[in-house]
Amino acid sequence: MKFLLLAALACVAVKLLAGRWPWELFGPNAHEAGEKRARNLLGLHGDAGYDDIIEAHRRLIMKVHPDRGGTADAVHEANAARDLLLARIAPRARDGQR
Repeated sequence: MKFLLLAALACVAVKLLAGRWPWELFGPNAHEAGEKRARNLLGLHGDAGYDDIIEAHRRLIMKVHPDRGGTADAVHEANAARDLLLARIAPRARDGQR
C-alpha cells in the first residue's frame, strides 16, 4: 500500500515539475509530430526559414487549389501546415526582418 501511495505522489511531483505525466515524458510529443507532418506536407527540411516556408506553401497551393482540381480540405491543410511552421520560427523573421 505504501508503494502505491509513493508511486502516486511521485507521479504528481513529476507532473508539477515537468508539466507532463511520467508516461508522457518518453513518448512522442504531439506538437513535434504535428510539426514533422507539416514539414513533410510542404516538403521542407528541419532548418527551413520564413522564405522557404512561404515558397513551399505557394507551390503546394498551386497544386491543391480547387481551381486546379484540388479540394478545399487540401488548401486548409496546407494553410494549417504553413501557420504551424511560421509560428515556430523567430518573431523577427516573421516580421520580415532577416
